[in-house]
Amino acid sequence: MSRVLSVSPELDHQAFEALVAELPDATRSGVSILFDASAVTWVSPYGLIGLLALGREVEQRTGKRPMLEPPRNREVSGYMERMEFWPAAQNVFQLPGKQARRHGDSGALIEITSIRSNEDVHAVVKKVGEGARRILQGRLGYSKASVIHFSIMLSEVCQNIVEHAGSLGWACAQTYRWQRRLGREVAVLAVMDVGIGFEQSLGARNASTGSAAALEAAVLRGESRFKDRGRGHGLQAIRRQVLEWHGSLRIRSGAAMVGDIAEWERRLAAGAGGEYAPDRVSVKTGLPPFPGAQVMIVLPAAEESITPGPEAA
Repeated sequence: MSRVLSVSPELDHQAFEALVAELPDATRSGVSILFDASAVTWVSPYGLIGLLALGREVEQRTGKRPMLEPPRNREVSGYMERMEFWPAAQNVFQLPGKQARRHGDSGALIEITSIRSNEDVHAVVKKVGEGARRILQGRLGYSKASVIHFSIMLSEVCQNIVEHAGSLGWACAQTYRWQRRLGREVAVLAVMDVGIGFEQSLGARNASTGSAAALEAAVLRGESRFKDRGRGHGLQAIRRQVLEWHGSLRIRSGAAMVGDIAEWERRLAAGAGGEYAPDRVSVKTGLPPFPGAQVMIVLPAAEESITPGPEAA
């Protein structure tokens, strides 16, 4: 007997949150867990590595590797193959039969890469080098200097896993044309781990308590668990860089999320029926608890005009 967790047809950050919310009840019963992704028709980088993080957390809670039913959609299954999802998934899930291995160029900025050590971080940065020049310059219109800054930013995000998480992590990035949402191309970068998280990492040197307080201390004020002078400013530097590129940054840890959301994305949310948020900084609390840290960065193309939002029309 197994408990089935159905994966949303759009496997993105919202689908991840929905599955996280189901974990406490699903893992309490002690039965095997099956993630049913058969109905998935679209996946994002955050959704891909989010599924890996969920699988690893299920094993931590139950002592059993969960099962995974792959998407029936051939385009999605082929994309996951090209993004090197299945080699990573073999270390997390029980898979039905032998999954196909990657063939050919995925066209991705970064295929799924596991991060355990500084050597892995260097490998990620090296892997993204040529792709960043081709994609960020050629497709998103970024400058040569921006490509270098992107590699530095990527290194900082991945380094946080090695220094703070004490656990396995993953990185993944892809470009899309958000025709309906934005009318322009974007790069989406996701980096995750299922380690100790911000609250425990900062707890030894900070009086702040709770996930939200720890995230605000690290992301907004640059506080660190290290005594060394100048430490703790990596996330602030990432935030400034994302702001310069008119992008959005979200960092989730524990039961909270801190976001620095671009104007165009806030207007799009309002245009879709939500409430327009005048402030860039967003802090959400009371989320379903999940270990480690989950980072998502969205960078829009530099040379195309942004579709006006409801208040800019």
